Amino acid sequence: MKDIDKLINLIKTSSQTTVLTGAGISTLSGIKDFRSSNGMYSKKYKHLNVEEILNYEFFFSNPEIFYSWAKDNWYDMEKYEPNIVHNTLTKLQNQNLVGDIFTQNIDMLHTKANSKNIYEVHGSIKDHYCTKCNRTYSYDEIAPIVKKGQVPRCKSCHGLIKPKIVFYGESLDYGILERAYKSFSKSDLAIVLGSSLVVQPAASFIMYTINNGGKTVIVNKEPTSFDMYATLRFTDLKSTFDELNRNF
Repeated sequence: MKDIDKLINLIKTSSQTTVLTGAGISTLSGIKDFRSSNGMYSKKYKHLNVEEILNYEFFFSNPEIFYSWAKDNWYDMEKYEPNIVHNTLTKLQNQNLVGDIFTQNIDMLHTKANSKNIYEVHGSIKDHYCTKCNRTYSYDEIAPIVKKGQVPRCKSCHGLIKPKIVFYGESLDYGILERAYKSFSKSDLAIVLGSSLVVQPAASFIMYTINNGGKTVIVNKEPTSFDMYATLRFTDLKSTFDELNRNF
């Protein structure tokens, strides 16, 4: 039996399947990933590493640098559309073959694909808030301001507005982490898509499934440090999901 047939069988026979997605799935929509040779982190900006720009304290000290960088990297998301991976996951959810989807991505594409039970581990660019009075703003309100080269400020108190994305130095949402623990622990199948499985704690979510006797499938172009635990391992997202889309 081919590996793809084994994957199809695993999905069909699983009583609970939970998915983790990373930046690799969004490259099929034209969005750069983070850690490849051409990724968002590969080049410095104003002599700074991108990880420095995405630091919580740095943001408050230098919001103009963050928004200058983000203007061309994060505030053009409306032009990207879901791809075969996003759409097939929605299809599988609609057939009750996939449950929760945890994503490390901030790009809103799972939402655009009409998936449900999406948990954005690192937040999302779709929501913003005033760091002074906590008034909330949408992407559609903030993106035009950033595209003009301006730092967005609150209409109520002129406080600095920040996207609801977890920066380095910030804590992840405890509720999402608790949900991940429950979902992956109860799953007999965990599927990892387009994640290098480097950034913790999301990288270790699949261990909840493995430690409870479940199986895991990894689809990622580059090797990961968790490959040794994988029941099945694929390198090409598009060909894998073309097959899944044809069979479900």
